[in-house]
Amino acid sequence: MTFTIFPAIDMQNGQCVRLEQGDFNKQTVYGDNPFEVAKEFAEAGASWIHMVDLDGAKEGAKQNAEHVVKVANEIDVKVQIGGGIRSETDVEYYLSRGIDRVIIGSLAVRDLPLTKELLRKYGPQIVIGLDARDGYVATEGWLEKSEVLAVDLGKELAEAGAQTFVYTDIAKDGMLQGPNTKEIVRLGEQTGVDVIASGGIKGIEDLQELKKYQEQSVIGSIVGKALYTNRFSLAEALKEEVR
Repeated sequence: MTFTIFPAIDMQNGQCVRLEQGDFNKQTVYGDNPFEVAKEFAEAGASWIHMVDLDGAKEGAKQNAEHVVKVANEIDVKVQIGGGIRSETDVEYYLSRGIDRVIIGSLAVRDLPLTKELLRKYGPQIVIGLDARDGYVATEGWLEKSEVLAVDLGKELAEAGAQTFVYTDIAKDGMLQGPNTKEIVRLGEQTGVDVIASGGIKGIEDLQELKKYQEQSVIGSIVGKALYTNRFSLAEALKEEVR
């Protein structure tokens, strides 16, 4: 089994930023050019890049798509994108332009039948983003908390054919306090679906800890703020990949 590192590029107003706990008022800008950041990640050896359209997540419509398409078409790296994907048209837009995987979050709560249809139609190109606050799925750029438990939604979508989840504990995101390993592992165990950990990575030791649970379907980790604040380098993180 492969454990994959996904360096993250979160975009707002065309810039690379990081938020704290998904709070749009707690933003730090780390770069003006997502393409150049992606290029650096690829040159360091990344096989995947995780991109998030924060404006799209908040507004409910893609806002930074041109940056995503440029990365996918001009850099030798696989790309997964989340944020602002609310329809099959949005999914088709990205997949037809060379993006490898599209992450569905809010749509999975708002329109479960459509989500299941997208899973049936596009298979492994659809990733389900389970962004949880106190165990419940948050939507609309994490501004709204639903009444749906992340594990329950995960089970239902696993039965519908979901092959990959990205699990984010919003309380951990951008805080550099370590991931919520317990819930990440629980999701993998309860659903049997591959889980990518997201939120809270502060050091290489967190990646090493997550790797211990590969048999519980934890297949990788997204890394963001720790890279941007030089807690460790991407090259160091990539050494933890098992191919």
